[in-house]
Amino acid sequence: MNLTLHIWRQKKATDKGGFATYKLAGVSPDSSFLEMLDQLNEEILAGGKDEPVAFDHDCREGICGACGMVVNGVPHGPQELTTTCQLHMRKFKDGDELWLEPWRAAAFPVVRDLVVDRGAFDRIIQAGGYISVNTAAPRDANEIPVPKTDADLSMDAAQCIGCGACVAACPNASAMLFTAAKVTHLGVLPQGQAERGPRVLAMVAQMEAEGFGGCTNHGECESACPKGIKLEFIARLNRDYLKAAIGGREAAQQRTVRR
Repeated sequence: MNLTLHIWRQKKATDKGGFATYKLAGVSPDSSFLEMLDQLNEEILAGGKDEPVAFDHDCREGICGACGMVVNGVPHGPQELTTTCQLHMRKFKDGDELWLEPWRAAAFPVVRDLVVDRGAFDRIIQAGGYISVNTAAPRDANEIPVPKTDADLSMDAAQCIGCGACVAACPNASAMLFTAAKVTHLGVLPQGQAERGPRVLAMVAQMEAEGFGGCTNHGECESACPKGIKLEFIARLNRDYLKAAIGGREAAQQRTVRR
């Protein structure tokens, strides 16, 4: 396959950046998208006239979520339920032109070329994406019975790999789908009930502090998610948030009355 690649090049966050065009020949249809970029970088290094294209990756197995980039306007490329590293070149045709960009969101500043800083997601999880338990001794896996429906729902939410495709696809650069998944996979389990209210309040507050936009129900996030996280988790987050916020106000009023 012969391809024309238009790739966003930007040395650092403060630089303006722009597209650079590369011609790449002899690409195997069986290679992955990242292997194609490896081939391009080998040619760039051999030419000695430019620096290789920086792109993020780790597992290359569709698990870590690091490989996110926008391919022809679609986060992770044209194949549904697929991360960029699991996208293969047979999805494209000989002679195609491909436009490669980083995630576009103020909360995901560009580090270099196609690499963005997704530390905002880490800080949202740090705000409340955990449970406080005594871990001193091993505990039996079946010590706390969990209904299968709740276990399945929790696992569906826990499939989120934090890649950021939902943010890149959303016209508002909202992180609601990511936050909802992280809130839900703990909030439906018995072990997560003690901190259920404070968790959702803290994580939503951190999400807003990071500069993500609000959700206006476009649904692009669900379409772009490589793990098929559903919009219903956002509805569940909204219910938990309202319940926690109202409960907090009522508790504060009761404390005031007692005084």
